[in-house]
Amino acid sequence: MKKIRILWTDDEVEVLKPHIMFLEEKGYEIDTCSNGNDTLDLVRQNRYDIIFLDEHMPGLSGIETLRQIRAVSTAIPVVMITKSEEEEIMEAAIGLEVTDYLIKPIKPGQALPVIKKIIDRKRLITGQNTTDYRHDFNRISEMIASASSFTDWTEIYRRTVFWELELEKSADPTMIEILKHQEHEAENLFSKFIINNYHGWLQPENTAKPILSPELLPAKVFPHLKQGVPVFFLLIDNMRLDQWRAISAELAGLYRTVEEDIYFSILPTATQFCRNTIFAGLMPSAIAETMPCYWVDEEEEHGKNNFEEKMLEQHLLRRKIDIRWTYNKIHNSQEGKKVNEKLPVLLKNDLNIMVFNFVDMLSHARTESGVIRDLATDEPAYRSLTRSWFLHSPLFELLRILASRQVKIIFSSDHGTVRVQTPVKIIGDRKTTMNLRYKTGKNLNYDPRKVFELREPHMAMLPKPNISSRYIFAINKDYFVYHNNFNHYATYYRDTFQHGGVSMQEMMIPVACLQPI
Repeated sequence: MKKIRILWTDDEVEVLKPHIMFLEEKGYEIDTCSNGNDTLDLVRQNRYDIIFLDEHMPGLSGIETLRQIRAVSTAIPVVMITKSEEEEIMEAAIGLEVTDYLIKPIKPGQALPVIKKIIDRKRLITGQNTTDYRHDFNRISEMIASASSFTDWTEIYRRTVFWELELEKSADPTMIEILKHQEHEAENLFSKFIINNYHGWLQPENTAKPILSPELLPAKVFPHLKQGVPVFFLLIDNMRLDQWRAISAELAGLYRTVEEDIYFSILPTATQFCRNTIFAGLMPSAIAETMPCYWVDEEEEHGKNNFEEKMLEQHLLRRKIDIRWTYNKIHNSQEGKKVNEKLPVLLKNDLNIMVFNFVDMLSHARTESGVIRDLATDEPAYRSLTRSWFLHSPLFELLRILASRQVKIIFSSDHGTVRVQTPVKIIGDRKTTMNLRYKTGKNLNYDPRKVFELREPHMAMLPKPNISSRYIFAINKDYFVYHNNFNHYATYYRDTFQHGGVSMQEMMIPVACLQPI
């Protein structure tokens, strides 16, 4: 494959050495230049795939050089490098069709995502693949760049999951690689969005917020009660949107989707917090304060989700909802079959809640078992295992029976999971929590630039076991590894599916209402 050739113009050529070394290690061919006139000569004599152009140069300015480059070629992608986002400069650059821009000072790794994005666009335009993804690529990129609300992000997530499933069918490695780059860009900006907005969502007066975990039942389940038909709320622990798509495809001939939505899991995106919050209808700190006998602190070894039924009971009483209901937690096929045998009784209830733990157990097994690692090497394989479990589960058997009854089925989950790839070093004492995607403790040492940190847990309505406790969350596809034996554990946990942190897969959770056809 022909190397990508890049021309980088900067009057301070010595500052380019780290960039040149970094990009050459990645396989790119780099030419450098120190002024606009020499840049134009090189452009006339050579073919470049990308030009990085400094705006502030003696002699010809970057804008004037760009203007003359466009007279030679309108097709070369140009990345403008400026010291600030001055309005006049940016307007002039946009008018001359600058492809992208970077703000000084630039670190070596910052140029690489820009290069990949430009090359991806070119490959989409010139490639032979006929998939409609190339037509949607620019629209999704624009959506990612301009996203400013949770509704923007839910639409972006839906679109990327849709294309992930579509491109899986085509098995086109080029398109799949491009989509991964686009998803990576989305995850970076989504993490920033959450860091900037999460606290605001927790304010009671905020009406421009998504449905969060404590509001899931009041918003999506309780309105269906007392309508003369039994409601079955089926919560599959640790289920992502793409896994729901794999499951729902198998129900197409049995049920029609009345409504499908996305709600946002609270942080940490871990079962103890999310699921307890769903059934209690309260944030974790409120559960710990009002129902201390049901809340188990992290450092305690007791089960932390043993009181969901009690929390739900209090939730219904608080809302004065007087109904017949049951709560069932199902860990294996035997337990599922026993619940199915009680179906005649369940159909007399207004609400039947069933929690299925298989996907969560699969996630943990994927980490600990070499066999499962081999079976679930990536997201498509992980979806395939989920689909296989579903088709052979008591849950699918139950749904086939219920398809002939007048019922409402509501599917959802408590949080999702993400395949982690980048280890982040952390130091903590022996009371620090073990989760790879979030940590809480009083003696944490870490790089604050690489995490979402909560120095005041009460601001996020989280319990504070000790006066100096804080929470930190991994973002994107990072995972926390202690400095002791760092390389061993970084390798061991890389590419495993984890939850607890900030990512689209962990936080944006499907909730769907189905009725028999």
